[in-house]
Amino acid sequence: MPASPLVVGFDLDMTLIDTVPGFGAVLSALGAELGVDFPVAEMTRRLGPPLETLLSGHLDQEAIGPAGDRFRELYPAHAIDSVPVLPGAHEALAAVRRHGGRTVVVTGKFTRNAQLHLDHLDLDVDVLEGWVWGVGKADALRREGASVYVGDHVHDVEGARAAGVLSVSVTTGGCTREELLEAGTDVVLDDLRDFPSWLDSHMA
Repeated sequence: MPASPLVVGFDLDMTLIDTVPGFGAVLSALGAELGVDFPVAEMTRRLGPPLETLLSGHLDQEAIGPAGDRFRELYPAHAIDSVPVLPGAHEALAAVRRHGGRTVVVTGKFTRNAQLHLDHLDLDVDVLEGWVWGVGKADALRREGASVYVGDHVHDVEGARAAGVLSVSVTTGGCTREELLEAGTDVVLDDLRDFPSWLDSHMA
């Protein structure tokens, strides 16, 4: 049964926002500084894992930490204006509020940069928890009393499962419906435009 009061967690990248153009622009800027030709299309095809994991195949091990720090420094200048909200994101957040609920964004993104996206795109959420990945998201979901977590990646499913909450997945990221189901998600939606009607049914 749905928890009362309702608390719904959402991933950010490729769930609420299309991070690909911004992420790619920052990678290009970082590569220009480092003299590295990053394969941007390949690296942005399945966003979700930590940045350092994505960089690991392209830089020496000792360079990854400093490069990640520099990526996050470059991010506000290159990635905020170019990143759009995904279809249905505002409506999904509003649907939670219509049911008297709270919204919690739990994301692997650096918290300050995540907040810049929320502010720029007028995504009104109650709580933002950044800098957490995979099963690490479970602590924030439990602490906020979430009963549902919405994401696009198999790692989001892992976080929901670890927290003991309902996993709802959208196929707007790099993971297929089959991969999400195999990871153990409870519900797969094409995108967030389907979320309000699903939530209405869930709450009924």
